[in-house]
Amino acid sequence: LCRRHGLWFRLRKLILWLLGVYIAIPFLVKLCPAIQAKLVFLNFVRVPYFIDLKRPQDQGLNHTCNYYLQPEEDVTIGVWHTVPAALWKNARGKEQPWFEEALGSSHPVILYLHGNAGTRGGDHRVELYKVLSSLGYHVVTFDYRGWGDSVGSPSERGMTYDALHVFDWIKARSGDNPVYIWGHSLGTGVATNLVRRLCERETPPDALILESPFTNIREEARSHPFSVASTIYRYFPGFDWFFLDPITTSGIKFANDENVKYISCSLLILHAEDDPVVPFHLGKKLYNIAATSRSFRDYKVQFVPFHTDLGYRHKYIYRSPELPRILR
Repeated sequence: LCRRHGLWFRLRKLILWLLGVYIAIPFLVKLCPAIQAKLVFLNFVRVPYFIDLKRPQDQGLNHTCNYYLQPEEDVTIGVWHTVPAALWKNARGKEQPWFEEALGSSHPVILYLHGNAGTRGGDHRVELYKVLSSLGYHVVTFDYRGWGDSVGSPSERGMTYDALHVFDWIKARSGDNPVYIWGHSLGTGVATNLVRRLCERETPPDALILESPFTNIREEARSHPFSVASTIYRYFPGFDWFFLDPITTSGIKFANDENVKYISCSLLILHAEDDPVVPFHLGKKLYNIAATSRSFRDYKVQFVPFHTDLGYRHKYIYRSPELPRILR
């Protein structure tokens, strides 16, 4: 009886401790919005580890040059430029000036904006660069301030400004060649921020491609299947106030649904039905908003779903044999 009483006492103590932690976490998140910001950006997660971003050839990108650009004082961003397949042979042993000049060759350019976590050297990202390069595109990608070996503190404003700086850098060298902007996951938020700004200043890109996009960061955070908060605290009183408002307080909106109302260029949305990170219905919802927006009335808006059976999930659409036809 004494042993049973001791066991019950310890169990009750554990339950009370877990309950205390459960109640404390929402208040901690509310009082420290920076926690939510870190979970949105995940810039501290550098995968794969132990790669030298100065050496893209180590990732099988023998036709890629590493640059460093400075969008603002005290901010330096690492950039990779992969040339089209037709220029691979000529690119061997060449330095940055040759690569910059090559942007003026008669090939379209894709500015790729990656999602959260990892770096420009992430495995699925590298595989996409290879596919796009083989299809005849220059691919320019970079790590936002605070990611990879880029210097600075992450913020939505800073990420958007970095993208604007790289876009202008490309346009200054690419002549009349088409420039397309491709955003993936969180990068779709940067992409629509950027393209809205470009359209407002009347220098739109030739097209915008959104891979696995969401509507806005609040809806994505609420819908994220892997979000501990959305799973454990779904029915917690004041869920939005505790968990979603701090994201907004940190100045993070990534309002794709609002931005598409001010974008005037062709739009392509790619989304896998089995995406476990950004639910498929958010990409479809964004398409429906864009398709009915007056800003797109003179431009093509296309939504391409990828069936669950294909297994492309969140980051493997680059494997689709249909991609060359879709991009054409």
